[in-house]
Amino acid sequence: MSPRRNARATARVPIRRPASRGRTRALGQHFLRDRSVVDRILALVRPVAHDLVVEIGPGRGALTEALASRAGRVLALEIDAELAAALQGRFARSSHVEIRQADARRFEAAGLRALVPDPGGRVLVVGNLPYSVGKPILAALVASGPLIDEMALMLQKEVAQRVAAAPGGKTYGALSVLTQAAAAVELAFSVPPGAFSPPPQVDSAVIHLKPHREPPVPIPDPARFGAVVRAAFSQRRKSLANALAAGLAISAERARRLAEDAGIDPGRRAETLSLAEFARLASSPDPSELR
Repeated sequence: MSPRRNARATARVPIRRPASRGRTRALGQHFLRDRSVVDRILALVRPVAHDLVVEIGPGRGALTEALASRAGRVLALEIDAELAAALQGRFARSSHVEIRQADARRFEAAGLRALVPDPGGRVLVVGNLPYSVGKPILAALVASGPLIDEMALMLQKEVAQRVAAAPGGKTYGALSVLTQAAAAVELAFSVPPGAFSPPPQVDSAVIHLKPHREPPVPIPDPARFGAVVRAAFSQRRKSLANALAAGLAISAERARRLAEDAGIDPGRRAETLSLAEFARLASSPDPSELR
């Protein structure tokens, strides 16, 4: 961490430290080295001097360097102790850059607004997420809702496609529905293995997310909504009613009634339902069915 910190830096974001360093090597991170990819990520979120940018997984600092030249403040979260220490030394003279050793899977955004360098600035999140923990990190970020203004995240391409998928295809699932209920999602561009060191075995992709200020569909009980969505996709080859019965531990008859009450054919499969239909499904008039 830089020895010089402005007054706003005293407001710390509550992110718990990793319990042990031994697990960091198991994350399988591949370090971004292609400057053209860095430039395309920057073009998505357009950081300026009024903004705070939270970078997840800075690794060797290829993206951090570019962010530091544009953003008013940069908070980089790196779980690996050696990498964090190297970056702290590298940016020691940059008072607006803080390198923090922390586990982004335990990310909490509650204190981020206090770190924005200007009242009119934004909270932006960017990152090259390790393949092995990309989904839990994404879930933690999405759960932060409108506390974050915009995100540009690199994931394994297969995962990125699932996040952005539309109804009707095999890639559309619970990850698609739950993410899109919280944010507008765009699959921005693909990234080949050669952009990283060491090169991964698969392609990557960057997704651009803008958290919704208000849900695009009525979701009175987010926990119940999540339970219904996960249950619906728990057995993809079965009908919606049968998947709900198994996933929610209710009778097949009650599951059929749940779908019919929402105006949905219980014989359909979950992958055909829109976000609005899932919202109706989770708004059954009998809450006891899911408790």
